[in-house]
Amino acid sequence: MLFLSLKIAKPDIMKCFFYAMILLIVGCKSVPEPSTSERIGEMMNYLASDELNGREAGTAGIEIAANYIETIFKENKIDPYFETYRDTLSNFDGVTYNMVGFIEGKDKNLKKEFVVLGAHYDHIGKAASVGEDTVANGANDNASGSTTVLELARYFGHTKSNKRSIIFVLFSAEEKGLLGSKHLAEKLKDENLNLYVMLNFEMVGVPMVEKDHLMYLTGYELSNLADVTNSYAGEKIAGFLPKAKEFNLFKRSDNLPFHELFNVPSQTYSTFDFTNFDHYHKVGDENSLMDFEHMANVVNKVIPVIEGIANAPTQEVKYN
Repeated sequence: MLFLSLKIAKPDIMKCFFYAMILLIVGCKSVPEPSTSERIGEMMNYLASDELNGREAGTAGIEIAANYIETIFKENKIDPYFETYRDTLSNFDGVTYNMVGFIEGKDKNLKKEFVVLGAHYDHIGKAASVGEDTVANGANDNASGSTTVLELARYFGHTKSNKRSIIFVLFSAEEKGLLGSKHLAEKLKDENLNLYVMLNFEMVGVPMVEKDHLMYLTGYELSNLADVTNSYAGEKIAGFLPKAKEFNLFKRSDNLPFHELFNVPSQTYSTFDFTNFDHYHKVGDENSLMDFEHMANVVNKVIPVIEGIANAPTQEVKYN
């Protein structure tokens, strides 16, 4: 056989084997495991626990949540966008902050363009009591969106597969009038940030009922984001919800300030369809009602979409 005639010194063989193993290990580590219901549940059970007392902006409860978010950012190799992860709001009467992480794009030109992935991590604190329960835990609103963004941060933090730069932001004081997103949008606009798209996640904790898509987009008709989303997903995961247009949800979440200041596609993905959840701003917004398998599915379906948007050679997502 031919290989018998090859004269390779044993040390060279061992060296080749060693480097092959290194490449194999590095290659395996570059792709994190998919999102799972267990990991989703672990984060949700913390963020929406009674210990955090409803995560109202400016309280000790949201401070605990901020510490937790910072730990996850650090564990997943997400850099702070500013000097620290905490960006104190200038428009809030008290002290609260957005948590802002960052992965620089790996393409020397495209890294100058930014994708913002966001969700608000605050809630309302207390609500009308049911029995002895007064804590509005905010599992669906919006520990679910926050967990989605943190899982996306975990993925991209390990793969570093994005050519464009990505900002991961957990907004505070959304419940006070979109104050966190208004603060950050103004701050980034003052920096002349080259924003491509802002993708927001709001109330994705339970699946929609009898729909032919996984999520809907607020402001559906304003851009081609649904088509781009479905193209990269390889199936219809983003669609239109008439109720979202009727109640003008496009203007009721953290995408709005980015739309207003940057005039680039800034939209929210959601699975709250007005029939599948009866505990908006109530103490019943508990983890026991959340579907962690559904949430893991949302994350895993959205990963190739974010990768496609972050890596496309041209800016495909456009307002109509």
